[in-house]
Amino acid sequence: MKTNFLVACSFFALVISCEKEAKSEEKAKTDSLVYQKEIEPELHKEWYGIYTGDFNSEPTPTDYGSSIDEYKKISVKINRITKDSVYGYSLVNGNLRPFRGIVNENSLAFILDEPGNDKSDGRFQLKLKQDSLIGDWSAFNKTSVKSPEKTLKLVRKEFAYNPNFMLSKENSEESDYGNPVDWKSGKVQKNSDVNDDGKTQTYENTFYRSASDHVFKINASKQKLTEMDLKNLRKLDLQIIRNTVFARHGYSFKKETYRQFFENTDWYVPVSNNVDADLTPLEKDNVALLARLEKYAEDHYDTFGR
Repeated sequence: MKTNFLVACSFFALVISCEKEAKSEEKAKTDSLVYQKEIEPELHKEWYGIYTGDFNSEPTPTDYGSSIDEYKKISVKINRITKDSVYGYSLVNGNLRPFRGIVNENSLAFILDEPGNDKSDGRFQLKLKQDSLIGDWSAFNKTSVKSPEKTLKLVRKEFAYNPNFMLSKENSEESDYGNPVDWKSGKVQKNSDVNDDGKTQTYENTFYRSASDHVFKINASKQKLTEMDLKNLRKLDLQIIRNTVFARHGYSFKKETYRQFFENTDWYVPVSNNVDADLTPLEKDNVALLARLEKYAEDHYDTFGR
């Protein structure tokens, strides 16, 4: 009996010893991280921030000169710089990708690598020139994306939510009469005519849906909307009014239909791929109402020259 008691005591002592050792090891890891932060101070905080601008495919030669096949906007945010590393993220078309890289303090050249576990990941090679980042991006997997080489011209911008931001006729994708047109989702209609010589000629017309000037007047971030306020509005009207709320909060749109309306403004700065938690109670109510009415609204289509 005495032997069993001694064995039990030894076992409990061993367990306590292991727990103390584990706690000691965990404390050592924590101390190591604190020490690591202490010996890796942040540098060049004046370079931190959001840089936004063109993210275009490399020009390709044609019979009529060079042309760019793909136009996009991108935001690159630098969050932290240490002696050995640069940390941040890139954001384009709603796709947020973290990166880590290095900076040459003499040449102000950055090499920033996305993780590589997404088919769209690649490497940024940029140079800091005053408040701009200029350079290029190349995909790790050249066959996984449409344009594996892109040029960048990014300007540093400060993001600030402002409920007064609105689309204007000066910076929206407009038709000839001044209202926004969805140039990304046209409908093609084929028509036929008989010529004087009796031959049938077939031609195509492309119809685009257009908005009304209500998108310049109704602000879903400031006024409580009712069904009466939105009665008889076009579907595109409702969609633009609703998505202007998200644009004010810096949402990066996945759909090209919505990007075309906001990327030409001077106030839109995409900084996040999810801003739901940032919406005010008023905005949440208005967004829900607009989304519900969109299901039953109709679009207005017409033909426009470009």
